[in-house]
Amino acid sequence: MAIPDLNLLIALDAVLAEGSVARAARRLRLSPSAMSRALARLRETTGDPLLVRAGRGLVPTPRALELRGRVSQLVQEAEAVLRPADVLQLKHLVRTFTLRTREGLVENFGAELIARVGAEAPGVRLCFLQKDNKESAALRDGSVDLETGVVGKATGPEVRSRALFRDRFIGVVRAGHPLSRGEITPALYAAGRHINVSRQGLAGGPIDAALQPLGLERQIACIVAGFSSALALARSSDLIATVPERHSGNLRAGLYSFALPLAVPEFTVSMLWHPRMDADPAHRWLRGLLLEICALPA
Repeated sequence: MAIPDLNLLIALDAVLAEGSVARAARRLRLSPSAMSRALARLRETTGDPLLVRAGRGLVPTPRALELRGRVSQLVQEAEAVLRPADVLQLKHLVRTFTLRTREGLVENFGAELIARVGAEAPGVRLCFLQKDNKESAALRDGSVDLETGVVGKATGPEVRSRALFRDRFIGVVRAGHPLSRGEITPALYAAGRHINVSRQGLAGGPIDAALQPLGLERQIACIVAGFSSALALARSSDLIATVPERHSGNLRAGLYSFALPLAVPEFTVSMLWHPRMDADPAHRWLRGLLLEICALPA
């Protein structure tokens, strides 16, 4: 039985991830001609062109799309197998961890996390990316090491999670706003002009679902993609922002916050990672730090 050239898996992973022979060559530190020869061998081995010309670029075939996730996981698992299993020495650890979070987590927990990482492992760097969707592709392909968010239907079934904290929605207005004085009823709350926070640009959400049985409806004056935009607008207008309490803690300085006069369910914010990182000592250490920091009193 012929033994396949497993080096081709590394070339296949690079060319499928980059979608370009030139970029794949740079990623693997090969010459473009060497990468082209590797692609030719891959085409012969798989019996599929994998990448085909479309205008000035290349697009993946259905077979390439089918293979992309599987090949990436195989390569990363092989790298984990061949990585030395030495006892973790944090003082000598040199590594960059990429964390994908919604705004608010960095503002509220980032400084403490960076300080703890710097004290224990000065060679570790944290890269924070904005989370603009709930898809798990970045965890699967290894471009993101750790995410935070609410586990939902879009979360990959294989993704591991651990609860960080419970959160709830609260109302926020500028100092001196009429809602900052006296009791706030559901009708009074609904009667104001509101900012809705939605990454997809939706005009409704759990607040509107809670108002509906009461026969009330918010007037949505504008829709923004993030909490900081909503709070900035509330700070300089009479608009009402409704945001998660813990996620928006440091962003609400100087504003008036109030409990919603509605029965809106709380939700759990978790950290999420791919199962191949379960046993990685450095990744376990980072997960432990984040868990400790988020468990501190708000």
